[in-house]
Amino acid sequence: MRIDKLLWFLRFAASRNLAHDWVLRGHIRQNGRRIEKPGHAIKPGDILTLPLPRRVTVIEILALPARRGPASEAQACYRTLDDPAANPIAATDNNSS
Repeated sequence: MRIDKLLWFLRFAASRNLAHDWVLRGHIRQNGRRIEKPGHAIKPGDILTLPLPRRVTVIEILALPARRGPASEAQACYRTLDDPAANPIAATDNNSS
């Protein structure tokens, strides 16, 4: 699946045109390599680094969505890797000395 279509289906972009422009800026990475073409193919198992407005997030594609459905359907297609809850090593413990 094209990355611009995927970003729109997964609800990271409000429209496919915005996703297209986002990819052209060259800040998105697939498996550590920079992506600059909106037609770049993405497959399950790929790791994407996405520069969101407030933070950078890293996701693993679990499945390719068939449509742009509700958010719950979109979230089932990827796993957030940089979420402290998903990675106990990244979690901070405020009680430790």
